[in-house]
Amino acid sequence: MPAPYPPEFRSRAVDLAREGSTPVAQVAKDLGISESCLRNWMARADVDEGRRQGLTSDERRELVQLRRDKRRLETENEILRRAAALFAREISPKWVSGWSVTLPLTACPSRWPAGCWACPHQGSMNGAAASPQPGSRQMRT
Repeated sequence: MPAPYPPEFRSRAVDLAREGSTPVAQVAKDLGISESCLRNWMARADVDEGRRQGLTSDERRELVQLRRDKRRLETENEILRRAAALFAREISPKWVSGWSVTLPLTACPSRWPAGCWACPHQGSMNGAAASPQPGSRQMRT
């Protein structure tokens, strides 16, 4: 693809073609560009100057950028959705409900596997209740 012409060259070519003293085909030939190229530049200039309806060059650039951003965000969103699904499969239901399912139940009301320091069942083995100490309350089951 050939390098684009500078904006100054384009605007000067459009001005020469709009003068009307020579036909558009002759102006294009003198400048070394195709007639269709010059006509496209003229149409684009008409839209940019408000003579015709359509998207201006700035609006077109913004639209292209917004479409790029949208495509990038959709891709990122899809990656996050897949990652969330992967992590959801890795986390089994035993982690969702907390200590009561993942660790053995104890007689200690604190539900800590090793009991608590103030618990009368401190010395219990595998959750079996130890004999209550004198003066302590019995735990209801």
